[in-house]
Formats: sequence, C-alpha cells, structure tokens
Amino acid sequence: MDLDLDERTTAFRDEVRAWLAENVPKRPLASFDTAEGFEQHRRWEAKLADARLSVVSWPREYGGRDASLLEWVLFEEEYYAAGAPGRVGQNGIFMLAPTLFSHGTPEQRKRILPAMARGEQVWAQAWSEPEAGSDIAALRSTATRTDGGWLLSGQKVWSSRATYADRAFGLFRSDQDSERHRGLTYVMFDLRADGVRVRPIPQLDGEPGFAEIFLDEVFVPDADVIGEPGEGWRVAMTTANNERGLSLRSPGRFLAAADRLVRLWRETHGDTETALAARVADAWIQARAYQLYTFGTVTRLAEGGELGPESSVNKLFWSHLDVGLHETALELLGPDAELSGKTGWPEGWLFSLAGPIYGGTDQIQRNVVAERLLGLPRGQR
Repeated sequence: MDLDLDERTTAFRDEVRAWLAENVPKRPLASFDTAEGFEQHRRWEAKLADARLSVVSWPREYGGRDASLLEWVLFEEEYYAAGAPGRVGQNGIFMLAPTLFSHGTPEQRKRILPAMARGEQVWAQAWSEPEAGSDIAALRSTATRTDGGWLLSGQKVWSSRATYADRAFGLFRSDQDSERHRGLTYVMFDLRADGVRVRPIPQLDGEPGFAEIFLDEVFVPDADVIGEPGEGWRVAMTTANNERGLSLRSPGRFLAAADRLVRLWRETHGDTETALAARVADAWIQARAYQLYTFGTVTRLAEGGELGPESSVNKLFWSHLDVGLHETALELLGPDAELSGKTGWPEGWLFSLAGPIYGGTDQIQRNVVAERLLGLPRGQR
C-alpha cells in the first residue's frame, strides 16, 4: 500500500477533522448504559448520519458515502483523536451490517441498514447463553418452524446494549437432532415483541451494560432469517470475524489512547527516568504496529481477500494492547489512580479487562490460530 495520501483521501480526512472539531460535544455524553445516556448517544448517531459520517464505508443508498477502507481507517483515527463519543450503534454497524452485506437479502439491507445508520434502531448482540459463552456451538435456544416464520424459545445472557436497544440478532438451534455448529439458524428479533423479557444485569458501577433475554415462543417472520435456515454457523463466522478483526477495534482507538498515555507521562513524570518510560514507549510502538498491520489488512481486502481466521491474531493483539495501555496509565497515576475518575483511565482499564473474554476468549483465539492457521492438531475440548 502506498501510504502517501492522494488528493481525494486528504480532502476526506480534512473534512472529517474539521467537522469533528466543530461538532464533538464539549462535555462528555452520559454513559450509554443509562437511559439518559442511551438517548443522548442515539441523537449523536443521527447527527453523524446527517453529515453522512455514521457509516462512511457503506454505499450511499444506505446512508454511507462509498468511502474506501483506507478512508474508513482514517475516519476512525480522526474520530478517536477528537475524543468523540462512543458508538451506541456499534453492535449493528460493525457486526450485523457486515453480515447483512455478505449474507442478507436486498430487502433486508434496504429495510434495516438506513434505520441502523441513523440510530433509529439500535441492536443488541444475543449470542451467549448460560452454558454457551465462548463455546457458542453449545447453545440450546431453539427456533421451531411455524406458518410464515419461526418461534424462538430459550435464554440469552450477557447481551450488550439489550437493556435499552430496539432489536437483537443471534443464533438458534432449528434442527433439534443436530449437534454443535450444525442445524443452527441466524435470526433477528424485536426486543419488544410478545414473549420477550429483558432482565438487566448491573455491572460493578451499577449500570446495566448487559442483560439477560428470555424468549417464550417469540414469532419472527422468514424475512428476519439471515442466510439459509440451518446454515447459521457459516453466517455467524462473518459476524465473529468482524468482531475480532478490523471492524470493531480499528487502530484509531489505540492510537488515541497511546498518545494520551504519552501526554500523561509528560504531565506526571516530566524528565524523570523510570522503568515506566520503557512501557510507555512500548505501548506507543505497539499501537503504531497495529496501525501498520491494519494497512496490510486493508490492502488484502481491497484485493478481494477476506478477514478469515487471521482475525483471531488481531483479537489477541488488540485486547492485550488495551490492557497494557491502561495498566501503564494507572501506574503512572500512582496511588491516586482509582480516584482519578475524570481522566477516564480507571473506567477504560475496567473495560479493557473484558477484552480477552468478549468476542471469544484468548483460549478460543489461540485454538483458532493453532488449528486453522498453523495446522496443528486439534486440542482437547
């Protein structure tokens, strides 16, 4: 990839930078794990959409602007550098939408994507179950055939955004005689439909960032099945690869955090030499390395490649980079770190600890790397 930006790309980056400088809220929005914050973030999504900046890489007919993958990466860098709000629509935009582009019907894309782009429909991810977390193939929730559609029953858990979201997507076992990854169907459903009960799960801070979803013969039409019934595992791998790979965790997030870490070093230590200096430098270097790796991924995708199991390498790298960045920041802050809530570092550290778990644990990612990339023997399960 030629890293010298052409005239079009430079103009796009400058436009994004100028818009963000003028429109990013001067005061942080409330957490989207609260009812008030959720609505604030929904309005922010609409504002981004008005400027055609909520989904820049999508086709124009769905609210995007046909930006290239490189332009999307640059948009993300500018977005995080500007300190713009977190994306309440990220489950839909970064996981469900790529799945619809790959496996959805034209009717589904036309019906779902524009509302998603504007934050009018916010989506929850409903994959995990009480005995099927990282081992999602062990799920027990069912989809039973009925006239014109399916009846969903079962329980989902750890569903992010489900407390306030509008709709959810998940896998259900549609062939009761099947096992593991066979006989699954990928379904979208309304969180306010008859038979759906959402029970919030308070986090350590007391806010309901997750929820359980109980389903009792919830009807969904055939139009809300993505891909062929029984072929849900293949569809789900598209979602998983985007969650672990480029889409959900672009380098802009870590570049901005690494730059903040360098500024924190200067504020707290100045010219003092300590062993922490090497860790600050190492975090900064890793963030730049991830940026360069991403440019390689963009090149591969532009040439017709796919994310594939390489996404697991990506996931392992960025999840541990995030933990290391925040642990170093807390050590720079010293004994007062836990009281420095206004800096955002303690909250960021708590969230980073979930990185090696959500989207598939480290153990799952290492199994994928060992078996599917390196060709090593299948380990014990």
